[in-house]
Amino acid sequence: MTEPDVAGGSDSDPTIEPTEEPRQGKMGIVVSVLFVGAVVFFAMFASKFGQDQLISASPLIGRTVPATALPYLERSGELSLTEYDGDIIVLNFWASWCPPCRLEQPDLVRAADELSDLGVTFVGVLFNDDAGAGSRFLDTYGRSDRAHYVLDDRSLMAFDFGVIGLPETFFIDRQGVIQAKISGGVSYELLVATIEQMILGNTPESVKTGELQTRN
Repeated sequence: MTEPDVAGGSDSDPTIEPTEEPRQGKMGIVVSVLFVGAVVFFAMFASKFGQDQLISASPLIGRTVPATALPYLERSGELSLTEYDGDIIVLNFWASWCPPCRLEQPDLVRAADELSDLGVTFVGVLFNDDAGAGSRFLDTYGRSDRAHYVLDDRSLMAFDFGVIGLPETFFIDRQGVIQAKISGGVSYELLVATIEQMILGNTPESVKTGELQTRN
């Protein structure tokens, strides 16, 4: 039996060789889709963190702060927000792995140093992170001797305040009532403007953060 001459073929039965064009076309579409997705992702990221944020809406506005107590990050003892009734409290949730937290930290330190004598208490809550990483963050980006840093390693206070992203900052009046929330990075100017409104007895509903400047 003679095997068919596959290699030779004939003029009457030409073999059509596939080209690379369809495959290249598909790859181009995939690359385009991935590129568009990346652009959308980074646009959403920039929008959420530090780009001209308004005071955020929150169901917690108007509610009294919970009496949750958390351990201090770098010393013994615990802190409860109810200890500071009579003060305006700036409550900031942060983590060492959070890029916007690095941007805002120097402004939080400056505000705490300058405004504490006005009866303003700054509390930084390390959330979803470990104590060692938190201390190294403070070594690098700054800490205020006038502020308090606590560790929420069981997400107790984060749960009470409904924290879903970092950073988030809450402003609490002298009666222990939550008056404002900001999702995303804060600037020194925002902190001062918001606290001034609260000192005057106003609800800070329309203060903007402005644009955070990039820091190395």
